[in-house]
Amino acid sequence: MGLTAWAYPLAESLLAEPLPRRWAHSVGVAERARTLAPILDADADLLEAAAVLHDIGYSPNLAVTGFHPLDGARYLRTLPAADERVSRLVAHHSCAWMEAEARGLLSELQHEFPQERPELADALCYCDMNTTPDGTPTNPVDRVNEICGRYGDDSLIGRFIRRAEPEILSASSRVLTRLSAAKGSSQPM
Repeated sequence: MGLTAWAYPLAESLLAEPLPRRWAHSVGVAERARTLAPILDADADLLEAAAVLHDIGYSPNLAVTGFHPLDGARYLRTLPAADERVSRLVAHHSCAWMEAEARGLLSELQHEFPQERPELADALCYCDMNTTPDGTPTNPVDRVNEICGRYGDDSLIGRFIRRAEPEILSASSRVLTRLSAAKGSSQPM
């Protein structure tokens, strides 16, 4: 069974009933991941699996620290079928290190889960930040504004996401540049 075939039912079992909107978002993030296949080669399945699993740490069954990237990655690490790279992508998705720092969890995050390759981290950030909470496409500026509107600018999440915004925009730009180059190289001469 491939990673994606394994990841979807797992994420659904953790999110669909208790957090249907979070499940819809996760499915949308995975849909964005599929659009990046031309720049991912052998890592396309890995990214889609990480995309559908990236928010499982919000599940009431998994939330321990209240920091969903770490809670989700720790859970994945306990599963025999889990891929270590998926766990690392979940742990570090969408500039999670900045939120971990604000929560006093940065050293735990970095010690337990080394970062995955930067181009994969960029790709997962792009997918997450180009997907609304309901799973529909958006853009990173509107997504950051939506997050601040939902949590409040002065909340820990609001401050973190504003601090992360330049890196989120840079990651999205790097992904779009790679996609454009891949499309350009596949055009007939």
